[in-house]
Amino acid sequence: MSPLPPLIWLQAFEAAARTLSFTAAGRELGVTQAAISQRIRLLEDRLGQKLFVRHPRSLTLTPAGQAWLPSIHDAFTRIAEGTTEVFGATPESPVTLRTTPVMQQSWLAPRLLSFHRQHPSVAVRLVSAIWPDDFGPEGADLEIRYGRGDWSEVDCVSLGDERMRPACAPSLAERLQTPEDLAGHTLLHAIGFAVGWPTWLEQAGVAGIERQCPALTCDNQVMTLALASQGGGVALTHHRLLESRRDLVAPFDLAVPSMESFWLVRPLRRQPRDEASLLWDWLVASLDDG
Repeated sequence: MSPLPPLIWLQAFEAAARTLSFTAAGRELGVTQAAISQRIRLLEDRLGQKLFVRHPRSLTLTPAGQAWLPSIHDAFTRIAEGTTEVFGATPESPVTLRTTPVMQQSWLAPRLLSFHRQHPSVAVRLVSAIWPDDFGPEGADLEIRYGRGDWSEVDCVSLGDERMRPACAPSLAERLQTPEDLAGHTLLHAIGFAVGWPTWLEQAGVAGIERQCPALTCDNQVMTLALASQGGGVALTHHRLLESRRDLVAPFDLAVPSMESFWLVRPLRRQPRDEASLLWDWLVASLDDG
């Protein structure tokens, strides 16, 4: 028996591990949720180890699944890149751009619309990502990542320094004259950022005041900003994202610098297509326009 499991089992694992959903993986691969579940079970039986922990409404990877996933990602990426190098990209295939939903809605949306008006023949496919591990495995043409810009095998262009500042609905901002006024108000937390509420509050001279505040925690800024815009509390967000909003204001002037920022990224291992280079150059040029 070959030590390599069937390809359809590996595809099921990669898609389910990336989406953490058998249903989403099935939708992506054009099969049912039950088919994905069966393939994963067969794969686990072949390997002799569980790859997922099944919760009532979610999935998580086991340590074995987490350790194996990078190898599977890299294998599929190399197959895709090798196919493109030998046979070329499909002429009508779109330029794939992957970034977080909040960047799509704010920074990217007006630039992409402008690009489309100038180059309507260039098809662009947007792919959403939230966690750092969401980036890279599918071999996107371009990405907008958040971090320190220290990734290997990629070309990076910084979108500018980042600062974090509170944001809330105008009606709530009227009641916030000083940082001390945050006591008793809901703080909206978006996890995964180097600068969070404790850091900002310490810089504002009110360290520990979060213990007097109710909290709601989300895994992305789209939700924290949506809650804030509806008067649900005060979010901490990147200054560039606040600048594009009309339903949110900054109640305080303090903006805390972050060592992390947004970066435009493309892989170095393959020659970029002309259409991808065109979009890359357009986005880089837009930085000079603010």
